[in-house]
Amino acid sequence: MRDANVFALRRALPRMSWSVRNLFNLWQRSVGNKVITFNNTSKSLFQQRWTAKALMRAYHGDFINEKIFKRWYLPATLPDVRPRNRVPVADTLALDDYAGRNEQLERAIRRKEEEDRKGLAPVGSLMMAEVERRIDVFIFRCCFAHSVYEARRLVIHGHVLLNGRKHTNANTRLAPGDMVSVDPARISFLQEPTNEKDGVASAQNTDNNTADATEKSPPHSPEPAAEESPTEKLTPFNLPPYASPFIFLPAYAEVSFPTCSAVYVRHPTARPGYSEIPTPYDADGEIVRLAWEWYSKRRPRNRSKSQLARMPENRH
Repeated sequence: MRDANVFALRRALPRMSWSVRNLFNLWQRSVGNKVITFNNTSKSLFQQRWTAKALMRAYHGDFINEKIFKRWYLPATLPDVRPRNRVPVADTLALDDYAGRNEQLERAIRRKEEEDRKGLAPVGSLMMAEVERRIDVFIFRCCFAHSVYEARRLVIHGHVLLNGRKHTNANTRLAPGDMVSVDPARISFLQEPTNEKDGVASAQNTDNNTADATEKSPPHSPEPAAEESPTEKLTPFNLPPYASPFIFLPAYAEVSFPTCSAVYVRHPTARPGYSEIPTPYDADGEIVRLAWEWYSKRRPRNRSKSQLARMPENRH
């Protein structure tokens, strides 16, 4: 983590983390009083694009240098996210030709209404698909770490296996079918909460309950056989505070908590009304569109041979 104040409440920039402060920032930017809207704003178009880019980059790979992000983690061709006219000229001419034919005209209108209802796929969010392929981001998405920063430390310190072999390069981009395994002793979600006050209180309650049971029970009384609860067979999973409404598993990951492993099934996709890229902003909204416009005008230069030699590992 480069910035010690990365979860500042004043800036309210959501990150890839389940900390309480970051969840509050996430709430502020999604439904709270800091939702960004550019309607009737005094900002210039350049300022709007820069603000949208800053919001997107804060969540999607803020630990990646901007120059490296533009050179290696932007798709080769950015999809077009500009709004289109509801009735193109070609369709208008076609409707004019069918003006004297009621049946064909009704079919054309129904087809156009169906296309307008479905809308276009939110492909603008796919410009962050390369970041989602990173092994550290994938570990965070699979809920094996409390934040992407912790996931990076797990990889760098050698607590992660890629296809059965120890892997220490956090910049690796996964290929479909790759399996990632994490040391269970290093997964925060599988550990008991380390709160001293809660630990003292629970210890006191346990001592009091034991003393009461000793006083009330007769000496040498036979102990009843303890029945095994079905929940004891499940993997212990301790959620961070206030994370329950936000936590999720992506559709492109097949996670197995009993084995502490996950399979990267396929690359994230998008279809009309739905995007598999996890983002705190509307996948087809202004922030994504303006960020796309920022990067579409600032594409990196052609990559030389020396630059290609420094390219992060891409397993395709």
